Amino acid sequence: MISNGTFDYTVKIRRQIHMHPEIGFDLDRTLALVRSELDAMGIPYTEQYGKSSIVATINPECTGFTIGIRGDMDALPIQEDTGLEYASRIPGAMHACGHDAHTAMLLGVAKELKAIENTLRCRVKLLFTPAEEYIQPGCELMVKDGVMDDIDCCIACHVVPSVPVGCVRFEAGGKNANSMGITVEFFGKSAHAADSYEGKDAIAMAVQAYVALDHMAAKEIAAKQMHMFHVGAFNGGHTNNVVSDYCKLFCTSRTHSDEVTQFILDRTRQICEGIAAINGGEAKVTVNKFLPYVDHHPVMVEKLRQTVVNHLGADKIRPRKRGMGGEDFGFISRVKPSLQFDLGSGIPATAHHPKFVIDETCMEVGVDLFTQFVLDHQDGIDFSE
Repeated sequence: MISNGTFDYTVKIRRQIHMHPEIGFDLDRTLALVRSELDAMGIPYTEQYGKSSIVATINPECTGFTIGIRGDMDALPIQEDTGLEYASRIPGAMHACGHDAHTAMLLGVAKELKAIENTLRCRVKLLFTPAEEYIQPGCELMVKDGVMDDIDCCIACHVVPSVPVGCVRFEAGGKNANSMGITVEFFGKSAHAADSYEGKDAIAMAVQAYVALDHMAAKEIAAKQMHMFHVGAFNGGHTNNVVSDYCKLFCTSRTHSDEVTQFILDRTRQICEGIAAINGGEAKVTVNKFLPYVDHHPVMVEKLRQTVVNHLGADKIRPRKRGMGGEDFGFISRVKPSLQFDLGSGIPATAHHPKFVIDETCMEVGVDLFTQFVLDHQDGIDFSE
């Protein structure tokens, strides 16, 4: 187990971050804190990947097997209502998904591994990533810039309030869903409502598209294929007596299959462009955000299982069903063998909620598991097993 000093340190860091949440790529204070802590530990780092990220290296002289560990840093645009003494001091911003704990744990791992750096037989890269909750995913930019080129595998965790502290969940294959945000814009022609025949009603186009898209999701995809399509915003028109020349739908889809995701996108375009054309208008379909599902490599699953059994006990592994959430760690998992386990944080609370809280003792378990995974597999992992 990690030292009491490291656990106390992790709690202190987490509370500092929690009091000053930052959103998206605007992470000046959080980045400054991470830099300061890494500098104090004597750990080199770079900010060359993507935007507002830090990648630190333990045992940089080792050019052999390299393990990546990821922790996200960003918060959410939510007003906190927990009553904690270290609650957010930033109006309208809150760490309501546990990323403050993820960042603090990654610094705790840095502290533990730096202390034994001269005995390590592998290299470890610590990925402090931005904008997991944002429209432009931080991990996507980092992967495009080559952050995974010299990393052999990567591991991460996410705190889960519904799981008891000391327990973890993970499974081979897909962890969650492909998450896609789609904007559909309809362009018509304005006219006075009394002379509506002279106009092209963009709202009417959008209404027809709404019904057709709902039918598509219900009738055109096999029931055995996990999927969801939802129109969350419908905006058009300015007043009661004018034919609207513009209307916008904001939609999301979630699927467990790349093929079904592509089918939904293709059919959305066909349906909306076709309806617009029939009504004498035009439609534009734009993907605002796409997160590929996190794909757990089977060898990584077995290696983590060994670590958990040896250091926590087999009874601490809980079953998990694949979910429909989105997560930008999927970009990493699609290029190198990866795994993101659920870390029990013990206090029933809903993520992305003003009252979201965690039992901070879960961070001791998280830091310990990350550290032990490195020690257990520092001589490399054969992914052909």
